[in-house]
Amino acid sequence: MSVENDFLQTTLLLCILLVYAQVPSSDRIGEPLVSVAYEYKMTTNPDAQRFQKGADKYAAYLEIPEGRLRLDLAFANLQEFLPQATGSLHALDLGCGTGALGVRLAQLGFHVTLLDSSPPMLDLATRAAHEAGVAERIALKHGDAAQLATFFDAGSFNLILCHNLLEYVDDPCAVLSGAARALRDRSGILSILVRNQAGEVLKAALVSGDLTAAECNLTSEWGDESLYGSKVRLFAAESLHSILSSASLAVTAERGVRVMSDYLPPKVSRNDEYERIFELERKLGRRPEFAAVARYTQCLAHRAGSGMKDSA
Repeated sequence: MSVENDFLQTTLLLCILLVYAQVPSSDRIGEPLVSVAYEYKMTTNPDAQRFQKGADKYAAYLEIPEGRLRLDLAFANLQEFLPQATGSLHALDLGCGTGALGVRLAQLGFHVTLLDSSPPMLDLATRAAHEAGVAERIALKHGDAAQLATFFDAGSFNLILCHNLLEYVDDPCAVLSGAARALRDRSGILSILVRNQAGEVLKAALVSGDLTAAECNLTSEWGDESLYGSKVRLFAAESLHSILSSASLAVTAERGVRVMSDYLPPKVSRNDEYERIFELERKLGRRPEFAAVARYTQCLAHRAGSGMKDSA
């Protein structure tokens, strides 16, 4: 009888080990994280595959001045409107990528959930959380941003980030509607960062010297994405506001991100002059006439009928 029990126990142990071996490395790396969860609903969208294979390329981009500026400017704008602490604050980062912004929020005391459809991106986010010493404040979830309602209860988050995600999803309105549902009432804030159509016109003309592309970007919904060499959705102010309204969201504030830094001449070192460039970008991004032609538009929004207005 004991031999039979030993056989059964050995068989059970082998089964457990085999199952464990099939778990993605990000789950195993992230074990010390709170509530690490992977929802295995992989997307078949070809565009999404770029984030499966190009995670390291994207991480490297965030280390160069252009990538750093996009992160730093967006976070500085966000900090102006962070919900005030009345207890435990919870944030969700949709399409979190490397987790850079989520880690910063965790350092401010937020409990952060990072959602992404790319396991390699979540691996990088796990590593960043551990290196920053905030792993206990961060939870990972693997899944599609279009399926928020299946992952989270209504009113779960004080803050939701949706940065550089709407350019790639099939239905931006559906994603924002799901985000609006997941926001808590009154002070809940949604931060959206998207490619600005006007900025893509200027980039094509001034950086690439491609007048045909510049003219095309005036009216096209799609532009060229240089990092992965594919297409990316462009947003005019009117189309973004229309989507927000359809998702029952109202604008709290708008900012331009990277107004002039992409067009600086070579004599201006983007590394040596980073702080000066950042401060000037902050000033330009707050002024509507300059923000209108920035590379990216950042929109801070709240559920319609609640929230605060921009005093700037």
